[in-house]
Amino acid sequence: MNSAPPAAPVPTQRAAPDEPDELSGLTVVPARYYGRWLAGTVTLVLVAQFGYGLATNPGWEWSTFFDYLFAESVLKAVWLTVQLTFYGTALGFTLGVVLAVMRLSSSPVLRGVAWTYIWAFRSIPLIVQLLFWFNLAYLYQELGFGIPFGPVFWTFETMHLIGPITAAVIGLALHQAAYAAEIVRGGIIAVDPGQREAAAALGLPRLRQFRRIVLPQAMRGILPNAANEIISLFKGTSIVSVMAVGELFYQVQVIYGRNGRVVPLLMVATVWYILLTTVLSIAQHYVERRFARGAERQPVPGALERLRRRPPGAPRAPRALRRPRPPGPTASAEAAPETGAGR
Repeated sequence: MNSAPPAAPVPTQRAAPDEPDELSGLTVVPARYYGRWLAGTVTLVLVAQFGYGLATNPGWEWSTFFDYLFAESVLKAVWLTVQLTFYGTALGFTLGVVLAVMRLSSSPVLRGVAWTYIWAFRSIPLIVQLLFWFNLAYLYQELGFGIPFGPVFWTFETMHLIGPITAAVIGLALHQAAYAAEIVRGGIIAVDPGQREAAAALGLPRLRQFRRIVLPQAMRGILPNAANEIISLFKGTSIVSVMAVGELFYQVQVIYGRNGRVVPLLMVATVWYILLTTVLSIAQHYVERRFARGAERQPVPGALERLRRRPPGAPRAPRALRRPRPPGPTASAEAAPETGAGR
């Protein structure tokens, strides 16, 4: 007699449902976003109404606008505005880097001096600083070089040295340096200290650590804020009109003070500000792409580049496929359900 227990019944495998046949019987209904369509329609109607008003309202005086858009006096004022922006940016960020290094130093004296400078120049309005530098000759008729509290070897008069444009450059640069210092300092301290420690462990000199390890990573945090400051400085040059400097806004004020065409001359200044700000924004995009090469294996193409790559008449790719994804854990996680791990 056999005492062994009977073998357990083997479960029969159920036949897999015929999924293609079931799915083929379903009715595919595209998603309808009524709220999105309504918001888009209302927006287009408002934009069209604004454009129609720009084209048909005689108050804009487009003929006068085109007469002065490329006038010689306006172009000279645009060039002077660009020069003020360039000098203010170059000198301001150069001094700002020095102040940022002073704030990050271990010397309490340097940190205190840099903090006081930033506190003072961020507290005083720019127009007050400009007027102060413009009237520097009232306080100091002569400046010189020599030994502190001792003999002076060389002196010069400030009356003939600091004119309106020089005062504007000094005021813009010193004001910009206070903000640039905090932007640069913020970008540097955003870099993980472990990066510097790892570079030091590899025996890299401090200057090479900063140039090869810290600076490329810090620039990704510095560039967006720095670009905002440059654009703000470009538009802020209109403040120097209080010193009768012939930049763009001052020049259009002079012209509409003579002919009384206020609105078209203001539109001339507006268009030039928009054009030059657009150029700065495009430059910012490409500079950011250059410093993002280490963070993204395949940088996201810009709008113009996407249009250039897509053949005419080709449909747009789905939104999920427009942004290239670097290979990594995400790709493997997405591929897992297809191998049966999640089903």
